Amino acid sequence: MSDVILKTITPAMVAERFTPRPADSHKGIFGRLLTVCGSYGMAGAALLCVRGALRSGVGLVTAAVPQSVYPIVASEVPEAVFLPLAEREGRLSSTATACVQDAADGATAVVVGPGIGRGETQTAMVEMLIRECTRPVLLDADGINAIDPHILMEETVSAPLILTPHPGEMARLLGKSVDWVQENRVEIARRVADECGVTLVLKGHRTLISAPGRPVLENGTGNPGMSTGGCGDVLSGMIGALAAQGMDPYYAAMCGVYLHGAAGDRAAKRLSQHSMLPSDLIEELPNLFLQFEK
Repeated sequence: MSDVILKTITPAMVAERFTPRPADSHKGIFGRLLTVCGSYGMAGAALLCVRGALRSGVGLVTAAVPQSVYPIVASEVPEAVFLPLAEREGRLSSTATACVQDAADGATAVVVGPGIGRGETQTAMVEMLIRECTRPVLLDADGINAIDPHILMEETVSAPLILTPHPGEMARLLGKSVDWVQENRVEIARRVADECGVTLVLKGHRTLISAPGRPVLENGTGNPGMSTGGCGDVLSGMIGALAAQGMDPYYAAMCGVYLHGAAGDRAAKRLSQHSMLPSDLIEELPNLFLQFEK
C-alpha cells in the first residue's frame, strides 16, 4: 500500500497529550482500570501489568486474579484493589466470568490476557468482554490468542478494542508466517486496523500503532534489551492506564509505546541491555513522566 501515511512519534506529540492535573484532583477523575491477568505459575504477568498501570497515573487499579495468585501479587502491590476469583487448575474458572463482567461495568478501561492461559473458559471470558463492555478493552498475549480473528469484524463487538500482538501472535491471527508479517508490517498495521475497526499495536523493532482513518505511527524508542518476557505486560498496563484516564485509545497506545521504549532506553543506559529487567522499566517511569508534566 503505497498510500499509507507513516509518521514517527516525537516527544512533542507525546507531551501534547499530557496536561497539568487540577489542584482539586481526586482518584475518581483519573480512571478505574480493571486488569484480568495471571494464573498459577504466571503471577509475574499480573504483577508487572498492575505495576506498569499504577506508575502511569491511573486513579485506581482493580486486579482480577485467581485466588492462588492473589497473595503473591497483593504482597507486592499494596496500592491496587484485588478481586480474587474462583479457579480451576490454577486458571480462572467459568464461574469467574460473571464477576469479571460486573467489575468491567465499573471500570473505565480493561486489560485482559497477560498470563491467563488458554482454554474454553478464557475464550468465553474474552468474548464476553469485547461484546458486553463499552469501555476500551486491551487484548494482549493470551487475550489475543483466545479469539478467532473473525469475531473482530462482527457487529456484536461493542468495546473499543486495542490489540497489542507481537509478530507471532499477528501471524496466528492472519494465518500467515512470522516472516511474512515482518516483511509487511506497515501494510498489516493499516489493513487490520481498518478492516477490524481496532487500535493495533504491532510490537517489535520500531513498533507500529494504527487506527481506522489515522496515520500509522512508528516508534523510535526502545532497544534489544527489552526482548525479554514481561516487557509486554508492563506495556499493556501502561496503555490501559492511559486509556482508563480518558485518553483516546490511539493516543494512549502512542504515548504508552513511546514512554515504554524510552524507559527501556534509560534502563539500558543505567544497567546495560544484557542485565536490564522489565521491572527496571517501571522504576524509570517516574523520572520520565517528570519531563511531560512541565
